[in-house]
Amino acid sequence: MEFFRRALCAALFIALPSAAAAFPAQSGIVLNLGTGRALYAHKADLALPPASLTKIMTLFLALDAVRNRQIFPDSLVKISRSAANTGGSTMYLRAGERVTLHDLLAGMAVASGNDAATAVALRLSRGKSGNFVGRMNAKARALGLRHTRFKNPTGLPAPGQTSTAREMALLARAYLRAHPQARALHALPAVTHRGRALHNTNGLLGAQGIDGLKTGFTSAGYNIIVTAGNGGTRLLAVVMGARDRAARDAAVSELLARGFGARK
Repeated sequence: MEFFRRALCAALFIALPSAAAAFPAQSGIVLNLGTGRALYAHKADLALPPASLTKIMTLFLALDAVRNRQIFPDSLVKISRSAANTGGSTMYLRAGERVTLHDLLAGMAVASGNDAATAVALRLSRGKSGNFVGRMNAKARALGLRHTRFKNPTGLPAPGQTSTAREMALLARAYLRAHPQARALHALPAVTHRGRALHNTNGLLGAQGIDGLKTGFTSAGYNIIVTAGNGGTRLLAVVMGARDRAARDAAVSELLARGFGARK
């Protein structure tokens, strides 16, 4: 009898997840994109730097402005020296050149251009980026994002700029529901500016039905928002604070597997 008890305990031990099988990022969540229902979460309310996931809010406000006819996709935006010199991820804008709003939005969505985000923010706030950041935070409050604070339109590191995986998921869902046409921007494999091909920073496009949405990185870790479809079900997953790209991608894979499994 003791032999069978030990055998049963051993079998149960093997079946349980090991420490090595822990979720491979600091935080994550997957939700049904249609209903908004969370299907699985791991420390989804942990405050972390959003990095370039911040650009989803910048894109959101820009597309709001287009919808309100305050600016048009083919409007030319003059690139200031401060925008061109923003630093970090870039679409290689030059001071003084004029670029259409559409191309700047594509540069943000695909190449995660900090220069593009800064140029758009300055254009929409008449050169006062602080005013644009105020609008970002007002929009966050209107969406019910109580734990999200923006300090710039790019996601470059700034004290106090934090969010959570849950609130980034809520933001991304609201963005796509308000501007479904934005999906086409995020699904582009590459864009070209002045003859230079800029490839999508989201290397997961096409895997597991993934068709978007945005990557981000700071010293605090690797972040990503993905959208994916399979068999009529669409999911939105957020990973924050992964130690490297491999861990980030593993976390995405786990979230999507759990999400698509939960649809049954």
